[in-house]
Amino acid sequence: MSGATKIKVRVTDIVPLNDLVTRFQFEPVDGGLLPTFSGGAHTVVEMQDEGRTRLNPYSLMSDPANRKAYTISVRRDDEGRGGSLFLHQKVKIGDEMVLSNPVNLFSLDLRAKKHLMIAGGIGITPFMAQIKQLDRTHGNWELHYAARSEDLASYARELTSEHPNDVHVYYDVKGEAIDLENLLDSQPLGTHIYVCGPKGMINWVRSTAAELGWPREAIHYEEFLAPKPGKPFEVKLAVSNKVIQVGEHESLLEAIENAGVDAPYLCRGGACGQCETNVLECDGTIIHRDHWLEPEEHEANEKIMPCVSRFEGKTLVLDR
Repeated sequence: MSGATKIKVRVTDIVPLNDLVTRFQFEPVDGGLLPTFSGGAHTVVEMQDEGRTRLNPYSLMSDPANRKAYTISVRRDDEGRGGSLFLHQKVKIGDEMVLSNPVNLFSLDLRAKKHLMIAGGIGITPFMAQIKQLDRTHGNWELHYAARSEDLASYARELTSEHPNDVHVYYDVKGEAIDLENLLDSQPLGTHIYVCGPKGMINWVRSTAAELGWPREAIHYEEFLAPKPGKPFEVKLAVSNKVIQVGEHESLLEAIENAGVDAPYLCRGGACGQCETNVLECDGTIIHRDHWLEPEEHEANEKIMPCVSRFEGKTLVLDR
């Protein structure tokens, strides 16, 4: 597993939370302690699925102070490429699996006077660990959590029960919504914003905050993008001197790995920049789907994030 050290773990608990979300707990096979992590960190879960290796990132939601076990919550995606379905349908208590060392691309800025958290759907998971971390240090935080319905609002009851004055939940089916402008306008100086959820929510919060004059360094967000399928294409790897085929349901990063070429990564979701690759020749269109590159870099087509982006055209040559 490039990009991070492997941890051999055993599945010790599986809890269905609702029709879509299931929680998984992992403990180290050797009975020791797991590596430390801070709230907002994720791990990459390695899944061996009938001869195919799947590598999916999931936010750690357990207490960072508990090094005996990690927990993640996974939303089933019936239209996805199979990672969430594998976990929901094939993983059993007692199974041995492999995780990466935790990596944090969504950490709390401890210089903040207050932490304003905005979550949508399964985007609640990194905040579970962040809240535990802040509670231990008596940090000042406030959570606004939007979900489709009460039945699908994972951890809403737990959070509102434990923190009735700090947690605010909104249900789409009831026509409830976050009054974002008033919420942001009412925050004290030194507040930082953290948002995790669907792309539309992230863009809404970021653009609204920018319009209200919030500094970029005070706005934090996380969204792991699942690689979308597309037309098969061919790529030449100049350094490795290989020509590889990328299948319809395969990411460019996976195709590079399957060709035996080591490619660095941390998130596999277009957010960290670790797999950024220089484009040496491009006769066609790069379909950029990452959060990392700037718009002008997308237009230049001189770089690509192989974890989520694809290509349509005649020739693509990469510096890999």
